[in-house]
Amino acid sequence: MAPQLALDHCVIHVSDWDRSNAFYRDVLGAELVDRPGARWAYRFGDQQLNVHGPGLDPSPVARVPVEPGNSDLCFVWPGSVADAVAHLERCGVEIEQGPVVRHGARGPGESLYFRDPDGSLLELIAYEGERTG
Repeated sequence: MAPQLALDHCVIHVSDWDRSNAFYRDVLGAELVDRPGARWAYRFGDQQLNVHGPGLDPSPVARVPVEPGNSDLCFVWPGSVADAVAHLERCGVEIEQGPVVRHGARGPGESLYFRDPDGSLLELIAYEGERTG
C-alpha cells in the first residue's frame, strides 16, 4: 500500500515577473518569497507555487516544461462565492465562468473561473461548510 502523500508545491511559468508578482499578491493574497537566483515563489499558507520565468534556466525540469498560460489551478476561497465575485470585480479581474457547482478535494462547492496575466486558468472554490464571510 502506498503512503498517504500531501502536495508540497506546483510550478507555474510566467512571462513578466512584476506583472505576475502583483497579480498573485494583490488578487490571490500570495506571500511573495524571494528565492536565490532571482526566482520567486508564491506561498499560500503551507502550500507554494514555485515560479519559473524570464532569465531563469531551472534544473531539473520536465521533459516538456510548463509554459506561460498553460496552468490550471484551483484555490480555496475562505468566504462566500458572492464575496469572491466582489473581490475579483474590485481587482478588475474578468470572471470567465461562474458561479457554478463543482466537486473539489473537500466535496461540492461553488466555483469561479478567471485567468492570470499569462492566460492560465484559475479557479476559486467556496465550500459551504467552511465559509467565514
